Amino acid sequence: MTTVEYKESIQAPAPRKMSLARREMLIGLAFLSPWFIGLVVFTTLPIIASLVLSFTNFNLLHPADFKFIGLDNYTRMWNELLNNGPSGASLGITVRFALMSVPLTICLALALALLLNQKLLAGKPVFRTLFFMPVLIPLVASTIVWQGFLNGSTGWLAQILHAVGLPAPDWFSDPAWALAGLVLLGVWGVGNMMLIFLAGLQGVPTELYEAVKIDGGGAWARFRHVTLPMISPVLFYNILISIIGVSQYFTQAYVLDPGATGNPGGSTYFYNLNLYKEGWSYNEMGFASALAWLMMLIVVVAALLLFRTSARWVFYAGGDR
Repeated sequence: MTTVEYKESIQAPAPRKMSLARREMLIGLAFLSPWFIGLVVFTTLPIIASLVLSFTNFNLLHPADFKFIGLDNYTRMWNELLNNGPSGASLGITVRFALMSVPLTICLALALALLLNQKLLAGKPVFRTLFFMPVLIPLVASTIVWQGFLNGSTGWLAQILHAVGLPAPDWFSDPAWALAGLVLLGVWGVGNMMLIFLAGLQGVPTELYEAVKIDGGGAWARFRHVTLPMISPVLFYNILISIIGVSQYFTQAYVLDPGATGNPGGSTYFYNLNLYKEGWSYNEMGFASALAWLMMLIVVVAALLLFRTSARWVFYAGGDR
């Protein structure tokens, strides 16, 4: 072997080129980096900050008095829950609203989806658009429209009821009807949930319905033994999303009562109105953070219970029930 050949043989190997898969992964991460940054800055860090603040007496007007006070905020919150204070009363109103609105919106959205899934119904695209359009209207605008519509003296509904000789309640001015009025306002926006149910219904195999017909089953049998089991994952999803939505309920009640007092008569003093008032009216951000973590705990427990019971009633085609 000559000297030149020997030197060439001991030279360092050329650096490897980056593989195509690794290069594509890095490019993908680069495009996703704005989302990751936003997740950390606008979600993760605020969650951690609220947890830390819940153990402090942080006040927006007196930041110099900041100090850790341990579980004092949670003790105060627990006392308010036990003695029906602002936290307990607002939580009770939120729970009553959830018990009214969640079943009603689920049933109505499913009923509309079943109606629009019928082959004999003419003009289905038009009805789908009409039912979905309220979702596109901003919450503030729709709340103001409904406030006028349900006015007990000048509202359209009151005029219709008076024309046929029926009394019209003053929904948002009467403590007995205010919560029901908000439920009606929420029912108006079931279009998104309806479309999700409709997508689930269109995925049900038609041969299953034919099998029930051959066995002599009617419409109820088809709904009970075919439709409900086959769309149970969609039903599970909508229930979970509805519970989360109720836990975040704020805008509609605040538009009707900008003072966040729960008018009329405290009947619409939702949990998030109380949280808002503690944090931004009384400037007690530490206590407001503790209230936020209680609501998060309630939602997590409700979701875990829902997942725990789902094995009994949620059916996944091709898998175990």
